[in-house]
Amino acid sequence: MLRVLAVDDEKPLLEELLYLLRSDARVRSAEGASDATEALRRITRALESGPDGADGIDVVFLDIHMAGLTGLDIARLLAGFARPPLIVFVTAHEGFAVQAFDLKAVDYVLKPVRPERLAEAVRRACAQLGRDRPAASGPEAGEPLPAVPLQRPSVPEPAVPASAERGADQIAVELGGVTRFVAISDIAHVEAQGDYARLHTDEGSHLVRIPLSTLEERWAARGFVRIHRRHLVALARIDELRLDAGATSVRVGSAELQVSRRHARQLRDLLMRQATG
Repeated sequence: MLRVLAVDDEKPLLEELLYLLRSDARVRSAEGASDATEALRRITRALESGPDGADGIDVVFLDIHMAGLTGLDIARLLAGFARPPLIVFVTAHEGFAVQAFDLKAVDYVLKPVRPERLAEAVRRACAQLGRDRPAASGPEAGEPLPAVPLQRPSVPEPAVPASAERGADQIAVELGGVTRFVAISDIAHVEAQGDYARLHTDEGSHLVRIPLSTLEERWAARGFVRIHRRHLVALARIDELRLDAGATSVRVGSAELQVSRRHARQLRDLLMRQATG
């Protein structure tokens, strides 16, 4: 069972987060810290105690925007320790996902926090620590198992299940705790951002936790083509193909995207076939 520290400088949100965590049977204890200084003091005590000590912490549920040090600053400090607690970011801002997963966060939960989404974050933390099992199956009931070094999952799971494509013509996206459906035909290009992919439409962009390679395979029949390790483009939405001193790029609406050398020839061939077909 998990020993948790929740950190948020907004007291009502911290209390709600602690309530949800304490309601989860996989959480043995959940304490709160209302600022970065208090959080670091508590984490330092836990690190000195050791992973099996009385003050040990398994997971820190960490807000990003706080007075003084941010949640990202705290995560960077913890990265310097040999066996830091796992990090789950809980924030109202989706724009820090790439930095969060570069810091090897277990999960990135958007506010307002939905109980089922928080439960999924707890599940991921349990799985990473090897604790997603009945308590009696350990060496002794109630005895904490040793933590293992944090590693990013080799195949990240989507925040919204991949099966949530309605009629295969739409994809579910989550924004501020609300799930919406975006028509795949409205997506002009997709950009890899760490373990996430950002879907670009004429109206804006949406972040989904699905690897770009998965979308490439799933949407190939819909005319999406990989042009770069970071970019997937709807072929029909390409307005211009540009060649400049050996470099290739495409214009998709107002965005200019680089085309890698390994994909340039295939892209030119596809565009030629489309133009003459």
